[in-house]
Amino acid sequence: MSAVLPASPGARLERSAAAEAGVQVHVPPAARRTPVAVAHWGGIVLALLVVCLLVPVLNLVVPAGNVFHLSDYAVQLVAKIMCYAICALAMDLIWGYTGILSLGHGVFFALGGYAMGMYLMRQIGRDGNYQSDLPDFMVFLDWKTLPWHWAVSDSFAATLLLIVLVPGLLAFVFGFFAFRSRIKGVYFSIITQAMTFATMLLFFRNETGFGGNNGFTDFKRILGHPIATPSMRMLLFVITGLTLIGFFLVARFLVRSKFGRVLQAIRDAESRLMFTGYDPLAYKLTIWVISAVMCGIAGALYVPQVGIINPGEMSPAASIEIAIWAAVGGRGTLIGPIVGAFFVNGAKSWFTQAFPEFWLYVLGAMFIAVTLFLPQGIVGFLRRKPKEVKA
Repeated sequence: MSAVLPASPGARLERSAAAEAGVQVHVPPAARRTPVAVAHWGGIVLALLVVCLLVPVLNLVVPAGNVFHLSDYAVQLVAKIMCYAICALAMDLIWGYTGILSLGHGVFFALGGYAMGMYLMRQIGRDGNYQSDLPDFMVFLDWKTLPWHWAVSDSFAATLLLIVLVPGLLAFVFGFFAFRSRIKGVYFSIITQAMTFATMLLFFRNETGFGGNNGFTDFKRILGHPIATPSMRMLLFVITGLTLIGFFLVARFLVRSKFGRVLQAIRDAESRLMFTGYDPLAYKLTIWVISAVMCGIAGALYVPQVGIINPGEMSPAASIEIAIWAAVGGRGTLIGPIVGAFFVNGAKSWFTQAFPEFWLYVLGAMFIAVTLFLPQGIVGFLRRKPKEVKA
């Protein structure tokens, strides 16, 4: 027996009663389009329009003296924060939805950035200060040939593979042994900090071939085109924005699938999940690698727009900041970490210009305030407030 129920305010109760009576209920397609779903896709469309149409017009078409003109500095700042937002979204998948706090995601971000930086250094060619086929820092250190790990750095296709494979492979090896050993909680956070600190020290050494303390800078071209032109800067901005939107949709698909429900079960009650026959290792390792690859891609987008990559991006403080973005915005919400990345880095941009000596104190106070008074972050607070007022 079957029945078709209309999309009325009492339709949910009617469907529940029908289910108890053994009636197969067919919900009309229109009834499935909830206001929340419509608002979600409306927000995605709006974000696409802003990234692909509004920002390019305000920067390239609107004259510089106009009040609606968007400066090159503003474009670069927003693009940089969008790269950070991808990292915050990656952190949300591993921390907010799986319950695994990583304090080493900065290393994946930096590895993706170094892979792109190696390609950009090769694109300089003989336009460097020493007019050599080798990067300037290698000439300065009296290197005669490129080291073996620079062998395919002149290929853009190989660079794209390295951006994904290097962070992904490191995450797989590290995660496999850590998760198989059932390292959890604060102990896992500590060893991720140790991993990123050890990698940072490695990249600081001149003999490793990564530019030492100075890293890579002075980029001139990408795919043979000048990197500092307004059109190339805007193209990179649009690609970054579309990548952020794409990763948001991928993350939304993951957390709403069966895979995502298992991740949340790992977060809430991993022992109970194991008693039901699930092996958490494969699930944790998969989302860990996905999260690392997202950070690697974010780093690769970051480098050509900011113009530098050095071991400082691997510092423990950089990884802690990624966790702060997710916490401030609201972990376990997807949109929250993006909001947190923009909020914290927007505040950082202003404070480091107006009161640079106070920024670290403000950042620490912000994290403490969120922990004590807004445990669900900004987005969690905004979602909860209407319900409290209604009650």
